Amino acid sequence: MSEALGDLAAHIKTSLGDVVLDSVQEFGELTVRVAPGDIVEIATFLRDDERCRFVSIIDVSGCDYPNRAQRFDVVYHLLSPTKNLRICVKVHADEETLVPSVTGVWPGADWYERETYDLYGVLFSGHPDLRRILTDYGFEGYPLRKDFPLTGFVEVRYDDEAKRVVYEPVELKQEFRNFDFLSPWEGTDYVLPGDEKAKQ
Repeated sequence: MSEALGDLAAHIKTSLGDVVLDSVQEFGELTVRVAPGDIVEIATFLRDDERCRFVSIIDVSGCDYPNRAQRFDVVYHLLSPTKNLRICVKVHADEETLVPSVTGVWPGADWYERETYDLYGVLFSGHPDLRRILTDYGFEGYPLRKDFPLTGFVEVRYDDEAKRVVYEPVELKQEFRNFDFLSPWEGTDYVLPGDEKAKQ
């Protein structure tokens, strides 16, 4: 455990109290979890406090855990150039949870939040321009959710006769493979040289 990150975690917990739901130090980074309604408060604190000075937002992204009641983690990665520290702030949310936008704290979060909305469907309240940024107009669904089909719903192609882009239902040109695991191509029954110590 890094002493600087340990001191930072203690300082944040002492200063903000119950706002911090959980904090963990892993992989050389401090991760702090807060409730969605408290994200702007902790973001402002982390940016303005003299012992923190996290003035640079690196990324806002999402993680999908469909078996959880609050299936999304909204993850904020922050950098403090003056303290040479990184911190990760997490918020749990679901499809209806409005996560307050941090664009008022870090204007650079604008496109990151739009991307998280576009790919996961996380809703950010107070965002100045919350609309899709990577997918096409009229796109249905959120492609980085675990329940989004691998093939998507429609495919796009340019129709030379109509002289425009057309949307058509996905048509699979090849059947899905059925693995029966009986074919020799699925693997060998003998131990390959160098794998003698591998667990069987």
